[in-house]
Amino acid sequence: MFDLGAAELLVIVIVAVIVIGPKDMPMALRTAGRWIGKVRRVSGHFRSGLDSMIREAELEEMEKKWKEQNEAIMAKAPSLSAEAALDADDPAPDWDSEMTGPASPSDGTPDASTANAGVSPDAAADTGGNATDNPDSGKD
Repeated sequence: MFDLGAAELLVIVIVAVIVIGPKDMPMALRTAGRWIGKVRRVSGHFRSGLDSMIREAELEEMEKKWKEQNEAIMAKAPSLSAEAALDADDPAPDWDSEMTGPASPSDGTPDASTANAGVSPDAAADTGGNATDNPDSGKD
């Protein structure tokens, strides 16, 4: 903001020492530092307030834009909105019963449909389990 070089700072220090005096210089610098801190805090608070106002204004603009786009879409497809209204009147399907499948017996033993789940039909039919079925079993 203020472009002060080394030469300008040296002139300010010399004028301050002459005007204020070396005895009162530490107290003057402390006071100046406090004032600078206050100015920075106030400007930071002001800046954050402006930023929040800008964000709110941008959000309102986006909401208006989305509302206009939504209305345009709904105007182009009135049949979809009518179907959605009909679907809203119908109760939701019971997805849990469709996802779980058939219930297993209450005694805890798996039924035939789940006992061989994930097993090929050939493997399920083979109950012998001979060592000759495995091609790697006889090799050392």
